[in-house]
Amino acid sequence: MGYEVDAPMTTVWALPELNTEVILHTHLVVREDAQSLYGFATLAERELFQSLLKVSGVGAKMALAVLSGMQVDEFVSSVQRGDATRLTALPGIGKKTAERLIVEMRDRVSDWAPVGGVSISTLPGAPPPTDAVADAVSGLIALGYKPQEASRLVHAIDTENKTTDAIIREVLRGLARS
Repeated sequence: MGYEVDAPMTTVWALPELNTEVILHTHLVVREDAQSLYGFATLAERELFQSLLKVSGVGAKMALAVLSGMQVDEFVSSVQRGDATRLTALPGIGKKTAERLIVEMRDRVSDWAPVGGVSISTLPGAPPPTDAVADAVSGLIALGYKPQEASRLVHAIDTENKTTDAIIREVLRGLARS
């Protein structure tokens, strides 16, 4: 028996190689016309997905887009800082939706402490997010990179003790070499 599971790109990137056992935290949505199963690498992703579904005007597709475009920690940081610009860089999110997300999610993430599991941003080889990292991702998005690609590129390099400019330069140098 098999199931079709929709998942954000952050979860897809965290999947192990083929024929390896994996555990996904799921959320089932049952409607009159369909049953949809959503899978997440961490409980924190699932928790954020469920919180996003409670925001008026945000459905499963948009919630997946948010989680595909940024890490849970990045989203929480953006909401806590009121950074609507960073949120509008995500596909399908305009200025009004970004502002609604900030207003409706601010209380939910004010004392955010993801439960269980390791967030993808803290997997081996990925540095913990900092303001410089989030700003570098935003900068790459402004240069025309897709949010998922920008996040992946920044998290693929050593960002410890580097400024936003240094991170962006290193990413661009790496791309030029490839």
